[in-house]
Amino acid sequence: MLQKLRDRTSGWVATVIIGLLMIPFLFVVDQSYLGGVGANNVAQVKAPPTWWQGAPKWWPVSMLWQHHEVSAEEFRTRFEQERMQQREQQGDAFDPRQFETTENKLRVLDQLIDEKVILLAADRAGVTVGDIAVRDYIAAIPAFQVDGKFDASRYQLALSSQMPPRSPKQFEQDVRDALKQSLVPMGIAGSAFVTDAEFERLLRLSGETRDVEIAVLQPQAEDTAEVDEAQVKAWYDAHPADFRKPEAVSIEYVEVNASTLPTPAAADEATLRKRYEEEKARFVDPEQRLASHILVRVDSGADAAAQKAAEERAAALAEQARAPGADFAALAKANSEDPGSRDTGGDLGWVEPGVMVAPFEQALFAMQQGEVRGPVKTDFGYHVLQLREIKTGAQVPFEQAHDELAREQAQADRERAYSELSGRLTDLIYQNPSALEAAAEQTGLQVQRIGPFTRDDTVGIAANPAVKRAAFSEALVEDGTASDPIELGPNHTVIIRVTEHTPEAARPLAEVRDQVVAAVRADRQAKAAAAAADALLERVRGGEALAAVAESAQADLVPLPGLPRGAPTPSPEANRTIFSVPAPAEGKTSPGRFELPGGRYALFAVTAVHPGKPEDMPEEQRTMLRSQFAQVDGAAAAESYVREARKRFSVVIQESQL
Repeated sequence: MLQKLRDRTSGWVATVIIGLLMIPFLFVVDQSYLGGVGANNVAQVKAPPTWWQGAPKWWPVSMLWQHHEVSAEEFRTRFEQERMQQREQQGDAFDPRQFETTENKLRVLDQLIDEKVILLAADRAGVTVGDIAVRDYIAAIPAFQVDGKFDASRYQLALSSQMPPRSPKQFEQDVRDALKQSLVPMGIAGSAFVTDAEFERLLRLSGETRDVEIAVLQPQAEDTAEVDEAQVKAWYDAHPADFRKPEAVSIEYVEVNASTLPTPAAADEATLRKRYEEEKARFVDPEQRLASHILVRVDSGADAAAQKAAEERAAALAEQARAPGADFAALAKANSEDPGSRDTGGDLGWVEPGVMVAPFEQALFAMQQGEVRGPVKTDFGYHVLQLREIKTGAQVPFEQAHDELAREQAQADRERAYSELSGRLTDLIYQNPSALEAAAEQTGLQVQRIGPFTRDDTVGIAANPAVKRAAFSEALVEDGTASDPIELGPNHTVIIRVTEHTPEAARPLAEVRDQVVAAVRADRQAKAAAAAADALLERVRGGEALAAVAESAQADLVPLPGLPRGAPTPSPEANRTIFSVPAPAEGKTSPGRFELPGGRYALFAVTAVHPGKPEDMPEEQRTMLRSQFAQVDGAAAAESYVREARKRFSVVIQESQL
């Protein structure tokens, strides 16, 4: 029986049967095994095999498609990196709750998807990055170098200190992927160029000026007409976001501030003497050395020949200075290239440790009194040193250090009292985080209250960004428990608890009726001002002179000859509007209008256009601008490449994983 079964399950017939049986399996198997979105991925970018570009998405053998995934871990890492960057840029203004929005997460995910699109496009184009290219790139990163050379220990330390830590293998793969991603876009961007004709046209446009006349119209009369109930209701229903009561909270808090704590008792003599004996080593005047030098200056980037010549000259001066009866000061005046000490015979005065650069200091503090040493190489060149006298360090007596020790001990006692009090308060509150009174009473502190307040209307400690973030945090609002200690400053903390929370809500129409009426009137006034400006503009377009129209409207006419493109005059928006109208025909003007702050309008008429003059531009500036124009064009081309590649691929996003 078994032999018959084996015979019937071998050969091409069995192969066909097994193949047919696998088809339904492909429909039901978890796609994460085949590179799908799956449980551990946030998004997937995939494309059909290159040998069947038109393969339909429903084709069951989707494992043959090329794909790259954005894993949940990869997304979380990038999102945390973005969080850290935003926190660093915004400082105390950073709001973690606002950062956690779905829109923000999708923005970060979109960047990752673009990277996967570029990587997949590179795979399909056969782009490869060799090991040597990866190693060379890593070796050139300054963070991994010591004295300009790659250092393996620094490399390992830098990777292990990242969040999260990276192994060299992981980082090398990251670099390989980054290089693969960047090769095509950078090649596209770098291949951009601007033709002579395009460049001349851009220079004429960018350097263009226009002669303009501007008529600032009178403010529109205030709208005082009646607003009926139907209009009020319609406006209220159409603008619900304008009439909402913001979220508000009330808090209670206990504050611990070292500066308000009772002054600790002054330390006794025995305590100060004990501290002095324990820290005696720091109460020593540093050793000082009276030194002179001769500097033969040579740039650190000079070639070997120049370095050698400077070193030989310094060595010769050192030999002269060591000769019996030599006058070091005279040699310095005649030969030193240090303008600060040359005229005083190279005198540097008394030198303490930590003042000079390391090679200079190491040589000086290794010399014997009366010794001449050199050449000593630093970034400034080669030095010849003379040690004239040594003043050894002396122990500062207790009596002289007494006041400093007393101040330090008082500060230490104050900080210890603060630390003990804040620690005890925290421990007590953690025992019962739903109330502050008991812990405050046991520590002799007061429970204070403030609120209700909104995010935009805060006073007292609620104005502190960290306190505000905690007060409106989901955890404190929902649980009603005490916060962790919040640092307000050095040795100054507060623990808060939300006692009342009012969520954002729509304000009833009866409460905001006056505001709605004011909004309706403001809207009617704005529309009337725009209509009046349009009517006057039509007169100018019909052939009337702007001066005549301005006079009839009691508007002042202001000429602006030679207005440059891009100038914030009368405003950036107005400048863009003025330069958006076509150049006027011979004997004509090109009119338009723009709105000013406060709802006023202005009419304008372009009377003449003066193209820029490329021939007057210096050659260096032309070269720089040409490079900038090419960079802008190249960046746009690279961005277009990514957009088009993304259209060709299938992108699946699993928002539930965000």
